[in-house]
Amino acid sequence: MHIGILQCGHTPAEVARTHGDFDAMFRRLLADRGLTFTTYDVVDMAFPAGAEAADGWLITGSKHGVYEDHAFIAPLMDLIRAIHASGKQMVGICFGHQAIAQALGGHVEKFEGGWAIGNTAYDFDGLGKVQLNAWHQDQVITPPESARTIASNGFCAHAALAYGDQIVTIQPHPEFSRDVFHDYLSLRRDDPAYPSALMHSALDSVGDPLDDSRIAVLLAAHLMQ
Repeated sequence: MHIGILQCGHTPAEVARTHGDFDAMFRRLLADRGLTFTTYDVVDMAFPAGAEAADGWLITGSKHGVYEDHAFIAPLMDLIRAIHASGKQMVGICFGHQAIAQALGGHVEKFEGGWAIGNTAYDFDGLGKVQLNAWHQDQVITPPESARTIASNGFCAHAALAYGDQIVTIQPHPEFSRDVFHDYLSLRRDDPAYPSALMHSALDSVGDPLDDSRIAVLLAAHLMQ
């Protein structure tokens, strides 16, 4: 199964030197599951010819907001709608989760409750409690009518969405392993853009168990349909 990775942002250079870009993280997360990958740096305007260029699609995270005025946003929205119309399987993570919702009629905005950063528990349909690393302030506030909420917690009402059997999207980051997240936190912990107490709390819990492998099984099974 050939998966096109739509890369919507880049990891900081300090993180990329050790862990690679977002696409490398997803290749590791989904390794040895019968999937091959081609990366399209859509954030740099490198788009595939169309929805038929891959058997399925994965949309990554980004530092950008889906409601911001960047050159790649409008063509990405068009591509998402084309993939949806094609019936091909699609997965969205963090920014990807938000972009798919926005493209298909939902609403995303900067959450008035602030940031979610660190090892976070979610209630997943069929999986129970799942621990994943989160890093976001934007949220899907109103899902598209075609979407069903499949994960949530008290802070994030629509932490994962399913669109029939075709699309699964997740707000937190299953591709962020403990080591990746530790390096992100170490790089950003003194950045005034983030609440200091939240950053230090996230660092304190960085070694706690994660369920990224359980989500990898879910995502791979979905893409292989």
